[in-house]
Amino acid sequence: MSTRSETTKEVLALNVQGIELEVATIRRAGELPPIVFLHGFGSTKEDYADIAHHPAFAGRAFIAYDAPGCGATSCGDLSRVSIPFLVETAKAVLGRLAIERFHLVGHSMGGLTALMLAHEAPGDVLSFIDIEGNVAPEDCFLSRQAIDYSSATAEGFLHDFIERTWHLPFYSCPLYASSLQHKVRAEAVRGIFTSMVALSDDGDLMTKFLSLPFPRMFMYGEQNASLSYLRRLRANGVTLAEIPHSGHFPMYSNPVEMWERIAAFLPVAPSA
Repeated sequence: MSTRSETTKEVLALNVQGIELEVATIRRAGELPPIVFLHGFGSTKEDYADIAHHPAFAGRAFIAYDAPGCGATSCGDLSRVSIPFLVETAKAVLGRLAIERFHLVGHSMGGLTALMLAHEAPGDVLSFIDIEGNVAPEDCFLSRQAIDYSSATAEGFLHDFIERTWHLPFYSCPLYASSLQHKVRAEAVRGIFTSMVALSDDGDLMTKFLSLPFPRMFMYGEQNASLSYLRRLRANGVTLAEIPHSGHFPMYSNPVEMWERIAAFLPVAPSA
């Protein structure tokens, strides 16, 4: 059985589009192709650290890191953080670690980042598990607040966003909201959110997702089973994974089911 002692922590000094970054990572070596995990807005790499405790992933290499503006990663200019910048950061991390072929798992903001990365370099990706990442305008239930609500300061917007999110009637929202002030920099929020909305509204994300030439899973909480596009995803060969007792955050509400569905989807052959 894998143990967390096999997981190493490392900070990567990178320069992305002229911005100095110190990217906090966790990773593990293994004989099977790595899983690259991209966390959602206001979350961190630790969302995925428990992979090291699951026997189903024995031998599977993985990498997770804190996105610029989040967690323990430092960024020289938080005003530059956006989805395109996060895509370039992902490329820089993969390049530094010489990761050429990999499985992708991304949640929410990380799912959108992963989609754009996979669209640019589909030959590098072995499979993609999209955990409620944006593929349509209706997915901006959090990020559209950057447009719908004004605030005089970045700190004021984040404070009000946390309060609104705490009161949402979905699984794990209070838990998620309670840690946001510790996990995300206020100055990065608007750039992330406005770019998510722009891509969701005008980036033809559904076409990008459906055109990917490798196995794809779309994971969602049962509270979001009314998403209008689920039938279209299934009709186009996307595996659907509905997580019971969960909303937008299956890693908080029902991690056991989330990990079981991820394990069942990934191939186990050494070449896969």
